[in-house]
Amino acid sequence: MQRREMLKMMAALPAAGLPLDAVLAAAALPVVPGKSEPFDYARLKGRARALSQAPHGALDETIPESVARLDWDQYQAIRYRDEHALWAKEGLRFQIKFFHLGLFFRTPVHIHVVEGGRAREIAYDAAMFDYGKSGLQREHFPVDLGFAGFRIHYHTDPARDLAVFLGASYFRAVGEEKQYGLSARGLAVDTGLARAEEFPVFRAFWIERPPRNASTLIVYALLDSPSVSGAYRFLIQPGKNMVMDVDAALYPRKAIERLGIAPLTSMYQHGENDRRMANDWRPEIHDSDGLALWTGAGERIWRPLVNPETLRFNAYADENPRGFGLLQRDRNFDHYQDDGVFYDRRPSLWVEPKSGWGKGSVQLVEIPTVDETFDNIVAFWNPAEKPQPGQELLFAYRLHWGATMPHASPLAHVAATRTGIGGVIGRKREYYSVRFAVDFAGGGLAALGKKAKVEPVIVASRGDIEITSARPLDAIQGYRAMFDLKPVDDSVEPVNLRLYLRSGGRTLSETWLYQWMPPPPSQRRF
Repeated sequence: MQRREMLKMMAALPAAGLPLDAVLAAAALPVVPGKSEPFDYARLKGRARALSQAPHGALDETIPESVARLDWDQYQAIRYRDEHALWAKEGLRFQIKFFHLGLFFRTPVHIHVVEGGRAREIAYDAAMFDYGKSGLQREHFPVDLGFAGFRIHYHTDPARDLAVFLGASYFRAVGEEKQYGLSARGLAVDTGLARAEEFPVFRAFWIERPPRNASTLIVYALLDSPSVSGAYRFLIQPGKNMVMDVDAALYPRKAIERLGIAPLTSMYQHGENDRRMANDWRPEIHDSDGLALWTGAGERIWRPLVNPETLRFNAYADENPRGFGLLQRDRNFDHYQDDGVFYDRRPSLWVEPKSGWGKGSVQLVEIPTVDETFDNIVAFWNPAEKPQPGQELLFAYRLHWGATMPHASPLAHVAATRTGIGGVIGRKREYYSVRFAVDFAGGGLAALGKKAKVEPVIVASRGDIEITSARPLDAIQGYRAMFDLKPVDDSVEPVNLRLYLRSGGRTLSETWLYQWMPPPPSQRRF
């Protein structure tokens, strides 16, 4: 089918009152199991563009009743049979296993394999799964039932999966620590606004068969939502860090108020700096402890995360950012004491733009959470210009999953942030203030002489800064900066803080940013 003919037909189909499935069938590659059709990224982008010109329809979540009523334990009882993994008997370095529909995952995802420039859909077969105690009896489900998602296995440890694509446009991966943590998404739409967030969905995947000795895997995905459709290409490379090169082509159906590029989703319940929800026996509970920024101007920034009492939104304006990420810097088991899910091993995730993204902002949304089962942290890039219908938006970036992030800074980094009551120990406090203790390590701090004059450069958007200091901290071969913040009014509006270390006019550390919420006057006990 010629592109011109396809677009002409796409314009006519909605007027004819045909359902979305018919529109998709006409605009897309056929999805008849066992048959193949030409496929490449250019064709997928054409499909996504055509899809954006048709009205969006509700996702089809019609699945067999026996599958729809599975509870958590029943769904967890379903196991994929290893012998049915994609390429299980072909001696390739990669294998693919599929997730069954059920529980939270009720939207069928159609998965294709690409070989020699042609794609064929992988037909669902109940024989692929061991249903265990799920209650399912290997019923004869239709071959077009589809899957919920898939996971990627690598030859170095075939029993463990290294990446998962499952649910909406969510995906996760691991580095050499082999511990899952935060997630990425294909796209975020209207996150943190007063209205309901829109969650785009990967409706179909195409997995390219790699050469026999290849250490990279290519996955394509078609994204769709009421506001936008898109085509994605993932080049996935396992290693010490899992590296994913992502190309995204987006086609808005309508103007989008807040578009989130390369969105990261994590969890922060409590830690050293925020003990509001520290009601658990474990000292800290979080997948990530801070947002790291490397601005287009070259400034390195660290913003510790919090679990706020109400939704908190911040935007950090930039132009052509060099990178940003949600990191788990604290990797000391003793700080978590969790021998079940191992928060000390959770991967960090760094986003590295591969081309200039222009003007915009890295945006951070922090949502209250009562426990660790809820992801409450989102970070993404928001372009300054709001997307408009009919546009093609192209973004290319690299994702790094693991314990150590690329492009290490020559400056000292923030190792810990702690907060508590201000004042001088042993002296009666005459007013309310809060103490901040920020530890810096690395860079050139360990090489400084004992008589080096190190000063903390501190800026507050409101309030008085008192009792400042910066002194050596031998335990980490670094420095500890301390100061008190004294509120000067009864406002409960946020106070923005900024701090870095300097010596002789030379910057020694990255910039620490923090947002502190003053309690109401009635709660300012001292």
